[in-house]
Amino acid sequence: MSTAEETAGGDQAGWGEVTPDAARRLLIAAVEAFAERGYHATTTRDIAGRAGMSPAALYIHYKTKEELLHRISRIGHEKALEILRTAAAREGTAAERLADAVSSFVRWHAGGRTTARVVQYELDSLGPEARAEIVGLRRQVDAVVRGIIEDGVASGEFEVRDVRGTTLAVLSLCVDVARWFNIDGPWTPDEVGELYADLVLRMVTAK
Repeated sequence: MSTAEETAGGDQAGWGEVTPDAARRLLIAAVEAFAERGYHATTTRDIAGRAGMSPAALYIHYKTKEELLHRISRIGHEKALEILRTAAAREGTAAERLADAVSSFVRWHAGGRTTARVVQYELDSLGPEARAEIVGLRRQVDAVVRGIIEDGVASGEFEVRDVRGTTLAVLSLCVDVARWFNIDGPWTPDEVGELYADLVLRMVTAK
């Protein structure tokens, strides 16, 4: 699968929510450029060229390069939060809900790894106001996973000495998939999701 197909493909990345088409094309082009060159090394000319547009046309839709990164970050974090909240709200034991949350979260990072790398690793490139908004979304992500683990401790399913620390470890494990996953490698996103769900349940010593 090419980078363009990955960033444009499917509901996972959430790009179908972005309209009109020109604005969506610019976001996809920005994801590709930021992932390939890094935020600071990417110019608005790079992004416009990838989208098949002139640099002047870009400013019709986005005032600055940072506004593009902010929009990408917000869409990605909102999608991640939706995935985790859906898993947390399902019927079942804490172990079943945690496994569902981890496998779904990992599949998102593997299947949309280019987008996920930008979403997860370019936070410090945002200005204070935009960064504060994204940090707020990250705190909500943390709270969802922590809540499932707390439910498991309360029910006796999990044995966890440090819930906050364990939550951080679980999220770090999932997020890192975007860094190393290779679509041409030995595993599919589904297989990695199942593997990580099993690893996390072992981490919390689910009985």
